[in-house]
Amino acid sequence: QKRALQDLWPIWGIEPESGLLDFPRLFGNDRPVVLEIGFGNGEATWRMAQASPEENFLAVEVHKPGVGRLLLKIEEHGLGNVRIACEDAVELLRHRVPDNSLAGVRIYFPDPWHKKRHHKRRLVQPQFVELLARRMSAGAILHIATDWAPYAAQMRDVLAGSPDFENLSPTGDFSPRPEWRPPSRYEQRGERLGHDVFDLVCRRVVESGAN
Repeated sequence: QKRALQDLWPIWGIEPESGLLDFPRLFGNDRPVVLEIGFGNGEATWRMAQASPEENFLAVEVHKPGVGRLLLKIEEHGLGNVRIACEDAVELLRHRVPDNSLAGVRIYFPDPWHKKRHHKRRLVQPQFVELLARRMSAGAILHIATDWAPYAAQMRDVLAGSPDFENLSPTGDFSPRPEWRPPSRYEQRGERLGHDVFDLVCRRVVESGAN
C-alpha cells in the first residue's frame, strides 16, 4: 500500500486542490461519471468499474489504507475508468464537483453512528441530499445500501421528503440489490450476524419546467 500511494497515486489520484474538476480532462473522455462516497477497501469500486467500462468512477475515501488497496486493484486489473480523491466527500461535492455533472451517486454502508447523540453526524441528511441534487443530472441514480435498519429507515424518510428524488421501489420503500452493486465481504459478514441489507434506489427527477 505504501508503494501504491507513492507510485500509483500520481496516476489515478486527485490532489485536494481548489477549483472545479473537469471530468472529460480528468478521465480523458466524456463518459458518464458515477461518484462513490466512502469506498472502504475499494472492493465494490473496482468490481463496478470492471463491469461497466462505459462509465467513469470518481471514488472518494478518507482512509489511506483503503486508497492504497484500491490503487493496487486498479493496477492489477488495468482499469482506466477510476479516479480517487482522498478527502472529505461533502467538501469535494461543495467545492469541486460541477452542477448537473454526475450520472450517479453510490453510498455503500456509510457509518451508521449508532448512538442517538451521534445521529447528527450521519451523512444522509436533508441538507446533504439537497447538495447531491444540485450536482446530479436529471435522471441520475442515487443508490444507498446499509445493513443498519434504523439508518435505512431514516434515509428512506429523508429521501421521501425531498422533491428532487423519486424512489424507484414501487412501494416507496427498499429495492432488491441492483445488479451493479457487487456483494461485499462486509455485507456477507453482516448477513452471517443476521443483519438484513437495505438498498435504496432513487432517481433525480427532472425539475418542473425543465422539459
